[in-house]
This record gives sequence, structure tokens and C-alpha cells, in this order.
Amino acid sequence: MINLDALTPKQIVEELDKYIIGQQDAKKNVAIALRNRWRRMNAPTEMQKEITPNNILMIGSTGVGKTEIARRLAKLADAPFTKVEASKFTEVGYVGRDVESMVRDLVESSIHLVQTAKKEQVKEKALEAVEEIILEALIPAVGKPSKKKKAEIESAENAEVNTLSDEELNHKTREVFRTKLRNGEIEHRKIDIDIRATNSPNIGVVGGPMDEMSMMNLQEMIGGILPKKQKKRKMTIADARKVLLEEEAAKLIDMDEVKEEAIRKAENLGIIFIDEIDKIASSRNGSGGGADVSREGVQRDLLPIVEGSTVNTKHGVINTDHVLFIAAGAFHVSKPSDLIPELQGRFPIRVELQSLKEEDFYRILKEPRSALTKQYEALLASESVELSFNDDALSEIAHIAFLVNAEVENIGARRLQTVMSHLLNDIMFDIPDVISANSRVVITKELVQERLGGMVKNRDLSQYIL
Repeated sequence: MINLDALTPKQIVEELDKYIIGQQDAKKNVAIALRNRWRRMNAPTEMQKEITPNNILMIGSTGVGKTEIARRLAKLADAPFTKVEASKFTEVGYVGRDVESMVRDLVESSIHLVQTAKKEQVKEKALEAVEEIILEALIPAVGKPSKKKKAEIESAENAEVNTLSDEELNHKTREVFRTKLRNGEIEHRKIDIDIRATNSPNIGVVGGPMDEMSMMNLQEMIGGILPKKQKKRKMTIADARKVLLEEEAAKLIDMDEVKEEAIRKAENLGIIFIDEIDKIASSRNGSGGGADVSREGVQRDLLPIVEGSTVNTKHGVINTDHVLFIAAGAFHVSKPSDLIPELQGRFPIRVELQSLKEEDFYRILKEPRSALTKQYEALLASESVELSFNDDALSEIAHIAFLVNAEVENIGARRLQTVMSHLLNDIMFDIPDVISANSRVVITKELVQERLGGMVKNRDLSQYIL
């Protein structure tokens, strides 16, 4: 992760290039949008409130990188990020969630980000507390160590323990076991620890339906009233350390401070990605009733949030004036102009993403840090099997994926996952029974043609399999 201050638009695009192939226009626009946030926060105070983000509308078919661009951008800036699908707000009988839920999800994402950062800051102190709890479970502060533990001390210290007083023996025992803990020698030993049981009651409401916010507040209130319970569990020291570290770190963090910082971060750096926005576009040529009314209703509900409003969450009130909204849709049936004019005006930046060409598929297989080929190589490396792809094999896989997209249905880069799965399934199945450890598997052009060639020829079969 790079400091936001140091990220120029050009550097942002270079970082995105490591994971996403092509789509330079989209990358350029999101890079400017991200840099503008730093520029706004460094503008004169009286102007900061006036500068609003230029929300972006991405237009392109599925699998061309719309979601990945937004997700990588958020990760790059260490910004709270949430993704919603606009179409879910039009579902018949949809009760309990409303368009404001996307803002609440953003705040939850921000709380998680801030908590994680704070826990990292107090990790050393929390680990010390965890070590003491585990030692107390192994050797209580009062009482003589068992014969088995005495033997462990004698072997570790190479000294006679019977000459020591109970207090000295107890102290020496704890120090011996502290060393063993730090060296990871007793990770699989089981101990009894007390952990906090969660108070999250399931509440049934008699009468009319409650909105999601009221339900959350009611559950939190009742959960706070109920007494905090402790329950004893037997687990290995390795597992106990993870559980206890969470608890001890949480005790060292001021949650009021976390909430304040999280709200501030969500307001100034938050990114909400609204997918499938084309599904709520009303048909201008339609009758103007039924589904169109529902879709237009969702647009009108979205409008105040995108324009900038205050939303109540269980962590506090958040203002959405400076949240960056990135909307995306294929717009095969409808077009951006079918959205209501007020909503169109709130997405001034329009970016059209290009359909992937054959050479794009080849680059997607070869260049990104998280390329599918590298993922499969890592999977097989865990079995001590070396997997490699010849360059002409990658070209053939790209050619087949492009052909199937053209002839069956264009699902973009996602097609590579199905093609690669069919190519490598037999190999994955044969490890380690047939293909043993320390073997080398090379994927050649001939192997690709043998495994996948028939599927391209048989279009009907491709429809069902790929």
C-alpha cells in the first residue's frame, strides 16, 4: 500500500496496470478522481466543502474489468469500499433493506479498516497479555508444578528442582514454558481458556415490519443489556493465541475513537461501487407502468444519497457529500440516457470500456501479478509439482477463450477461468496419486488443442459447458 500523498495519477495507473490489462481511459479517470481527493483535502478550508467528487459511470460488457478497477483503486488508497447491485433494490417483496444500506455497509467497511490498523499498533502489547493468559492456563500462579512439568524443567535447565521453594519453582516453571511458547515448541498442547460468548439475540417483532436500522439498534441495545458471558473452551495453544489476541487487542482499542475516525474516513475517502445500474434504467419507449415505475423509484431513492445527504448508522451519522460513487453497467438493452436526468447529472464522467481482444486475453494470462497461470502454479507448488506454460500454449488458450466468447456469449475475462479449469482439471485430479511430488508439468500448444479443441468445434456443447 502506498501513501495517498505520494500517488500521482500516473503512478496510480502504473499500479493498476499490474493487475488489470488495457482499459487505459477508465484507469486514467479513476486515477484523477483519487488524486482529486488529496487535492481537495489540501485546498483552502473554505473551499473543501464546495469541491465535490466527479462520480464515474463505467459502460462495458461483463468481465472487462469494471469491478476490478474500482476494487483495486480502493485497496491502493486504503479506502473504505463497498459494492452493491442496483438491481437488488427492484426485487419483488424485497423487505428490510433500502438504498441507505449501501452507506451503512461503507461505514462497516471503514470500521473494519480502522480497527485492523489500530490492532496492528497494539499488537505487541496484546501479545504480551496473551502470553500471560496462556502461561496462567499452563501453570497457575499458585500451586506446585506436576511431576511431568518438573521433569521438563530439569531437562531444560539441567538442574535439580527439588531444592527450590514452591515460589521459586513456580517462577522457574513459568519462565521455562515462556521460552517454549516463544520458540513454538508446544503449539499443539491443549489448554482450557475462558473466552467471551457473543450476545447477539435473534429478535422477532410482532406487528408491522421494522426497517433495517431500527432492527440493528434494537439488537445492539438488547445485546448491551444482557450480561457478558464467559465460556470455557479447550483448544490448542496455536488456536487459543488467535482467539485471545483478538480479545486482548479489542480491549486496548478505544472504540469511540475508532468510530469517529471510521466515519471521517468513509466521508472523505469512501468509494461506493453501484453495479448493474443499467438494470434500473427505465425504458423511454415503454408504457411507463409496472417494472418501469419500480426502476424509476429506485433511481429517485438513489438520487439524494449520490447528491449528498446524511445517513444514520449504528456508529454515527455520515455525510455522503464527498463519497465517490462509481456506477457500472453493460447497457446492452438500455442506454445511459434512459436514467432519469437528475441521476445522469450526478455521474458527469462517462467511460466506455472496450471489449477484450485476443491479444488482451494473452496478456491477462501472462502479465498481471495475480494472473490465473500464476495462481495455478502456486496451487501445484504446494504439492511440490512444478507447473509451467509454453508461450504458444498461452496464445492458444487466449485464442480459444476469444472464439468461445465470440460464438457463445461474451463474458469477458471470466471465460478464461472456465477454459483453464477444463484444461487443468485432469492434472489437478491426478496429483499426488498419479503425478508425484517433485514432478514437472509443462502445458504445450498440442495439449491445449487436444483438451479444448473439440469444445470450440461443437458450439452446442460449448453453450452448456463453457
